[in-house]
Amino acid sequence: MHIALIAGEASGDLLGGALIPALRARFPDARFSGVTGPRMREAGCDTIASIDRLSVMGIAEVLPKLPDLFRLRAELVAQLSAERPDVVIGIDAPDFNLGLERRLRNCGLKAVHLVSPTVWAWRQGRVKTIARSADLVLCLFPFEPKFYAGHGVRAEYVGHPLAEELADPPPQVEARRALGLPVDGPCLAVLPGSRGGELKQLAVPFAQTAAQLAARLPGLKLVTPIAKPSLRPAMAQAIAEHAPGLDWTLVDGHSREAMRAADAVLLASGTATLECLLLDRPMVVGYRMSAFTAFLLDTLGMLKVRYVSLPNLLSADAVVPEFLQRRLQPAAMAEALAQLLADPAAAGRQRAQFAAVRSELRRNAAQASAAAIAELIAAR
Repeated sequence: MHIALIAGEASGDLLGGALIPALRARFPDARFSGVTGPRMREAGCDTIASIDRLSVMGIAEVLPKLPDLFRLRAELVAQLSAERPDVVIGIDAPDFNLGLERRLRNCGLKAVHLVSPTVWAWRQGRVKTIARSADLVLCLFPFEPKFYAGHGVRAEYVGHPLAEELADPPPQVEARRALGLPVDGPCLAVLPGSRGGELKQLAVPFAQTAAQLAARLPGLKLVTPIAKPSLRPAMAQAIAEHAPGLDWTLVDGHSREAMRAADAVLLASGTATLECLLLDRPMVVGYRMSAFTAFLLDTLGMLKVRYVSLPNLLSADAVVPEFLQRRLQPAAMAEALAQLLADPAAAGRQRAQFAAVRSELRRNAAQASAAAIAELIAAR
């Protein structure tokens, strides 16, 4: 048995890292290969290419990378169509993976897409592309299969693997000790994203927010996990220029420990917000794309949802403050964080919503995904 997996960024690497052991339990002798990150490699997946080649955000930002992305997709099509794995699993990264899946499906391979593209939120016409590209879509959120029901796409809700993985997080005190942080006193985790483009947009306003918050909360400790060593200089420079003198710790990786150690979290919109919810940490979300990307989204009316963070999309009530584009103002974000840190009721409102979401998402997702994939393979 040969199973190919194509992850597009850090969040996809986490999902792939959870899925591979569940698949290996069903296919003990299977060989796994694909586009990988560290979690997938640790799980035993051979690397054809690194996810670093795919980790690009936005519309304007992706343009300079297009030649390499096209070249990588052509390389994968040539190699996988020759090797003929029993199934190809595209993990998220729909703009890249759906085109790859379509080409490989046209070569007679079975294709699975793990993580439904946000067709329910924007660019809804993509559902036609999905129908041509994937034999099966595995949905991580409960409201997604209904969207596909009328479009001839087989879609199954499997829950979210992270909901099981983070079911028993370490106590806050233990997380602080692991990171060398004081066990007492207020602590804010600051996560400006795992990609260079995100850090370019968010490092400075997040540092400015931390400086304003620290002026209101004496003794505030700050911690930022750095996703990749190449991102450390930009974050360090933003802190030095806009938040000098603060008690701020930078750690390589350990994003979950940083969130768990904190009393509140300031972070970029993305999968990290779901991890924050699963870790039961109150949060404030900020995000900014390039002006050109934002202009296209606004002018073309492509965005169909009111909120962008996963906690707000999944909760019965939208309780997480979001500061997007022009609203990404340090003073406003500092005020929202101060409320979470000073008012237990404000943090409690978020945590009550988070508890309900955690219960819904815990569906043994990796095992459910593996079962659906095994059924697809058996039906060849």
